[in-house]
This record gives sequence, C-alpha cells and structure tokens, in this order.
Amino acid sequence: MGIFGFSSRDGKESLNKGLEKTKESLMSKISRAVIGKSKIDDDVLDNLEEVLISSDVGVETTLRIIERIQTRVSKDKYLNTNELNSILKDEIATLLADNKSQDVAFPKAQNGNPYVIMVVGVNGVGKTTTIGKLAHLFKANGLKVVLGAADTFRAAAVDQLCIWADRVDVPIIKQQMGSDPASVAFDTLSHAKTIGADVAIIDTAGRLHNKVNLMNELSKIKRVMQKVVPDAPHEVLLVLDGSTGQNAFEQAKQFTLATDVTALALTKLDGTAKGGVVIGISDQFKIPVKYIGIGEKITDLQQFDRFEFVDSLFS
Repeated sequence: MGIFGFSSRDGKESLNKGLEKTKESLMSKISRAVIGKSKIDDDVLDNLEEVLISSDVGVETTLRIIERIQTRVSKDKYLNTNELNSILKDEIATLLADNKSQDVAFPKAQNGNPYVIMVVGVNGVGKTTTIGKLAHLFKANGLKVVLGAADTFRAAAVDQLCIWADRVDVPIIKQQMGSDPASVAFDTLSHAKTIGADVAIIDTAGRLHNKVNLMNELSKIKRVMQKVVPDAPHEVLLVLDGSTGQNAFEQAKQFTLATDVTALALTKLDGTAKGGVVIGISDQFKIPVKYIGIGEKITDLQQFDRFEFVDSLFS
C-alpha cells in the first residue's frame, strides 16, 4: 500500500479513530434516512441527498452520487436498504478515482536538484504543523529535508516552524520578520542544493488579503525559486482545515484561482463530524488529496488512500 499510511495495522486503526466522529454522524443520519423502508426508493434517495449535503459533501458532489445510485436502482428495482452502505462505499470510491486521488508520487531529487514543495493556505488551518509532519514522514523514509520559513509576515509562523525543525531535526532557513518571502525561498533552495537535500518544503504567508496580491506574491516566489531550480516548485500543496466544512470549499476556490494548486492536504479531521468535505473537495476541484490529518501526534498525517478512507467511513 502507501509509503506511509495504511501498510501497517496501526495506520488503519489511527484512520478509523480519526474518522470516528464523521462515521458516527454519517451512520446515524443514514439509519434515520432508511427507517421503515425495506428497499431503496425515491424517498430513501431524497433523504440520502439531505444526509450527504448536511455532512458537508457539497451539493454538486451529492447530486452526482445520488445520480449514480439511481442508475443502479433503475437496473435492480429491489435493492434492499441494508445494501445502501456498500453501494455508497462503491460509488464514492469510484467518484474519487476520477481525479487520481490514489496516485501519490514519492518526492525525490532529480539532476542534483531537490524536489520543491510550496505550501499554501490561510492562517489557522494547520499549515505549519502539516509541514513539520511532512518533514518527519519524508525523513523517516530516508529523505534529506530542508524547510524554508517564507511566511515572514507573522513572527509566530517562523517560530512555530523552527520548533518543528528542531523536533524533526532538519535544517531550516529563515530571515528576519518582514523580509522578502522570495528571498527566503531562494536561500532555502540554494542551501538544499549545497547539502544535496532530496526535498525542500517552503512555507508561505497565509493571507487571503485579496486574490491579486496573493497571486502576485506566489508568482514572485515561484520566479525567484526557478533561478535556483528551473522547474520549481514541483508541487503546490494547499492545506485546508477539514473541520470548517463549507468554508474549506471557499478557501480552495480562492487559492485555485490565485495559483496552480497541484495537491491538497485536509487537516483536523479527528475533531469534526465534517469529514465528508474530503469527498466534495476532491471531486469538485479535481485536485488529488495527498494527505489527511487525523490527530495531533507527529505520525497522524497520513497518505490519502480513497479505498481505506471510504472503508473507514462505511465499514
């Protein structure tokens, strides 16, 4: 299975525990949706539509799921309601396959250049923590990692990333608060090349002040990084707080308009019943979900596997 998530029993148990609130909420709602019904009919589907929307799956994605189930019901008009869980499980897993959410490439250096990940997202979503946990994951898999503290507008962001760098025992490049973020990114990549690092992870300012300024700032960081590594960044990872539900959709919309987001990380899923947001965001934006945060421990950032995720929700 994945390089760091579900190949171990502990990983699967952690996933089950992390999604417990979402599962309990979803299962109880589905049970109420089919009460008194023996077969899947229009009333059950109407109720199910309400369940999925209220579970933060999103309207568009919900309608697609309902349409898929309707197609199955039309072929077999006697599908029992006790089959609904397995049907949902199948259809959601198939839906997530459309954006290659299961194809997670392991970062590696090429031609003496580090694999560069630029991390974006608003303040408070767990962006810095995600970077620290990513550094731990990569290092645990034998990779040499360098962090770049390019969120220079918030002293707490630099301090927090320094704490993570110490904890994981990886080098961090930083400058004074208020420094040019692009300059920090330049120095980070230069240092990464010098020491032969496999991966460089660049933190960026978490401000959605307005789309134009955000776009300009991120574009400048990219241009400056390319002076050191011509095809950088290799990945733009957007971190979203899964517990915010529909607000995460809006953040994804704003950042995808401002820059070329290539991967997603959904955090704080253990503290919410809104884990359905993973399904909706993955489907609507057609951007692979690479990582999910399911707890506070350093090992609680897992590679996203659609089969294991859906299995934990519906098993």
